[in-house]
Amino acid sequence: MSKVYRKDPEAIARLTPDQRRITQQNGTERAFTGEYDDLFEDGLYVDIVSGEPLFSSKDKYNSGCGWPAFTKPVDNNVSELRDHSHGMVRTEVRSVHGDSHLGHVFEDGPREAGGLRYCINSASLRFIPKAELEAQGYGNYLVKV
Repeated sequence: MSKVYRKDPEAIARLTPDQRRITQQNGTERAFTGEYDDLFEDGLYVDIVSGEPLFSSKDKYNSGCGWPAFTKPVDNNVSELRDHSHGMVRTEVRSVHGDSHLGHVFEDGPREAGGLRYCINSASLRFIPKAELEAQGYGNYLVKV
């Protein structure tokens, strides 16, 4: 049976004020303050609201930008939208099912991995270590991390 991912009002109610500001109000955490910026353990990053799989540790790299950086999403659970805020034109990334603001994608990533840098707020993510994937219902992602 396949998991169903959705914007969960109960999960939103459990968010910290920063997580709510970032995921629900398109906020951004300060650079180098997120809990996952320096984490390079094997595992899966999922949407903190819906639980949908977003990024694999296999695709994470140290970009030096101050936020977790990935070369690509793990599945088709990330949508891209034009963002004209703050006097810039950027590409915002959101979770498909949870509709959480995740961050932005830029074209300055590693060329050998496709050239993209998904710059993601730690506050929009929940990390599941590889050893816990099966127990938390993400066993089919073991091969992707």
